[in-house]
Amino acid sequence: MVDTVTLIYGDKQIELPVLRGTEGDPAIDVSQLRARTGMITYDPSLANTGICQSQITFIDGERGILRYRGIPIEQFTAKPNFVEVVWLLIFGRLPNKEELAEFSELLTENELVHEGIKYQFQRIPVDAPPMAILSAIVTSLAFYHQQFLAVEDRESIVQAAARLISKVRTIAAFACRRSQGLPFIYPDPKLRYCANFLHMMFSIPYRQYEITPEVEDALNLLFILHADHEQNCSTSTVRLVGSARANLFASCAAGVCALWGPLHGGANVEVIQMLERIRDGGLSAEDCLRHAKDKDNPFRLYGFGHRVYRNFDPRATILKAACERVFAQMNRNDPLLDIARKLEELALADPYFVERQLYPNVDFYSGILLRAIGIPTNMFTVCFAIGRLPGWIAQWKEQHIDPTSRILRPRQVYAGPPESRYVPIDQR
Repeated sequence: MVDTVTLIYGDKQIELPVLRGTEGDPAIDVSQLRARTGMITYDPSLANTGICQSQITFIDGERGILRYRGIPIEQFTAKPNFVEVVWLLIFGRLPNKEELAEFSELLTENELVHEGIKYQFQRIPVDAPPMAILSAIVTSLAFYHQQFLAVEDRESIVQAAARLISKVRTIAAFACRRSQGLPFIYPDPKLRYCANFLHMMFSIPYRQYEITPEVEDALNLLFILHADHEQNCSTSTVRLVGSARANLFASCAAGVCALWGPLHGGANVEVIQMLERIRDGGLSAEDCLRHAKDKDNPFRLYGFGHRVYRNFDPRATILKAACERVFAQMNRNDPLLDIARKLEELALADPYFVERQLYPNVDFYSGILLRAIGIPTNMFTVCFAIGRLPGWIAQWKEQHIDPTSRILRPRQVYAGPPESRYVPIDQR
């Protein structure tokens, strides 16, 4: 028997079916509401509206759970391999050894960008925001790979995904080098995915950057933890654009633009800037918490709380441990990490924060980790985009192959003036 809920409005009464996901989360199906009643639902920011059924990522914010294709995020931490997670998200299962080796080789084969793209960089202002460069160049990949503007079979999706995921790190590294006035460093086919990105970011001619296992693992973890996060702003944007049957390059470029916002992908930048202000202003951690609780004080404590999680963000716990390993390997201290540790310690013992479930989130530690690796602050969101790209591709693919998928077209409640008369300009 199908579960239903009853909607009563005036003398009308209709039954609406209730959908249940594999984890039991219920949803009222209102897809026929307007056709049957003439009414729509009103849900600003879509906080209570599901726009799709998805098999990719599961989040339970109350219990602090994040799973990719059913696998808890914690199980990817022992030997973090971003490429393995890329395959899992896009193709629905973990790859076997042969599949992983073949896909890794495909990434290596596609790590170079067309020379025409390199010349595009020469026309970009040196001080251009890296996210602007990333969105523009991802879009322009369509110039050089027009055979993938329509992908209708599995092999085409494999090839298109490999090109995007491989080239995005090259584009990102080139964008960073351009902003620093440094020569471009081409990818090294002997290096693995994350090591290759670090090489392109930090090597200089005749002196290759030395990559430690701790730093390579940390970057793998960072990308894995950002790889997908259900229907967030950028992912919903990818689905919205993709629902018009826009190609994969255009849809993912739209995701980059959505991620650029400080309320989404730029949150870890806010955390670093906050920690720098605390350090430079000589504030104590106790002062910061007191200011944060004062509604009349303009001070804002970034990196605590989350729109979805009402418990610990599991990604933050993993990244905190990664920070400790990287700093131990580097054998140096960072005053920002010390401030962050103290803020966390005090907040977790403060009833104000505990009662409001304001725990450290992923942004609290991701910025510190990127800073430790040597990534410039203006590249933080670009690194987020590299990590999130496989999730965008997986979501685009899932929507694209769904035979019931339609173009997304939200409704509105019109609140403007009623019908009025046009007045000729000489009578106004």
